[in-house]
Amino acid sequence: MLRFYVSILLLASTAAHASATDKLKNFVAATHSAQANFTQEVQDKSGKRIQSASGTMQFVRPGKFRWSYHKPYEQLIVGDGKKFWLYDVDLNQVTVKKLDAALGGSPAALLSGNNEIERSFVLKDLADRNGLEWLQAKPKSSETNFEKILMAFNAKSELAVMELYDTFGHRTVLRFSELKNNPPLSLQLFTFVPPKGADVLGE
Repeated sequence: MLRFYVSILLLASTAAHASATDKLKNFVAATHSAQANFTQEVQDKSGKRIQSASGTMQFVRPGKFRWSYHKPYEQLIVGDGKKFWLYDVDLNQVTVKKLDAALGGSPAALLSGNNEIERSFVLKDLADRNGLEWLQAKPKSSETNFEKILMAFNAKSELAVMELYDTFGHRTVLRFSELKNNPPLSLQLFTFVPPKGADVLGE
């Protein structure tokens, strides 16, 4: 389930010299699509690493995204604009939900949703850390698995790091590399058909 939480998240390239909050708003307004490599690390309450993974991601706003986990387990997460699909290759199992119900106050709703960020999140600029500009986003809804989301922008005004704090006390850290803003992406990337013989759970 920890991998499920990051079904989404994405990246940004915006005007220099703006605050981190302004950069996020500019990203939502200006970025139609993106793709990048990512690494993911999940830490427990004491800061001990309990899971690590890596893969690639693409998205087209609003609501279409594809996260492919390559290591240590193969997993595919797809949002097609209406439904959320989670395919675990090892288990040959597919979980499907309505997209709105799956996202809620999640990072996907924050970054790949519509332009009304502050309807669902309270945004706050934080102090610079490790040469990066940071902001905090707190979901307004109590019906979410996340207590807060932190995002850090680098000197090129790209979203470089994302930290997710869930209600179980875990921290998930995502780092992005080889970011491409507004690349042409085929919409077929965001279409998912359950493999023959796979167990399908949900709607």
